[in-house]
Amino acid sequence: MPAEQKPEIASVWTRPRRQREQLSREQIVAEAVRLLDADGIEALSMRKLGTRLDAGATSLYRHVANKDELIELVVDEVYGELTVPTAAGPEEWRDAAARSAYSLRAMILRHPWVASVLGQVGLVHLGPNVTKMSERMAAVYRTAGFRQAETELALSTVISYVIGMATSEAAYLSLIARSGRTEREFAETLRGDGASEGDGASEGDGGGAGDTRTEDPAKVREETFDYGLQRVLDGLRARLDSTAP
Repeated sequence: MPAEQKPEIASVWTRPRRQREQLSREQIVAEAVRLLDADGIEALSMRKLGTRLDAGATSLYRHVANKDELIELVVDEVYGELTVPTAAGPEEWRDAAARSAYSLRAMILRHPWVASVLGQVGLVHLGPNVTKMSERMAAVYRTAGFRQAETELALSTVISYVIGMATSEAAYLSLIARSGRTEREFAETLRGDGASEGDGASEGDGGGAGDTRTEDPAKVREETFDYGLQRVLDGLRARLDSTAP
């Protein structure tokens, strides 16, 4: 008796593309990304997406079996926006790692919904963009000199920091957008008067450039993100030094 064959797990990436369809997979994915950017992950449904495309849900199911497959596709789509530079040698790894982290942060801020679904994607199947970008990022840490067993751990540490910070930023920016104010106006509202009556300067700065009311909130967010990122990279640099032969 032949050995029992295990059924293959279906994957959206192995599903044959239908030719000469009025609606293409690319159109479905692009519209799904626009829907998610506008309304968030809770708003995504096959029926709502079909309405936006002026097509019935049945038309969508010819390309994707369910919402989970659609999420795999849209995550892979936005991963294609990442810029991951190569590191020619160990001395270049830190700059390449930082630039990759900034690119991931920018992508999450453009698509705030993605952070909440990153952990749900790729457990069984990885799309081409996710696979390519993940390998490029891992290559940076291998070039740095991390041992094989530590490469993934080092990369995961940086990615976890980026996702955590960017998710917090995205939530803050969404709150501002709902308020109808600019980021600077919103920051002023949170500060209140910013100083005691009659005191035109923040504490200890004499009213100069250090006055928090004159700071660019976007610049402050970026500086805060960079401070934490550099400290994470400091730790990884120290780890490399401690394990150097």
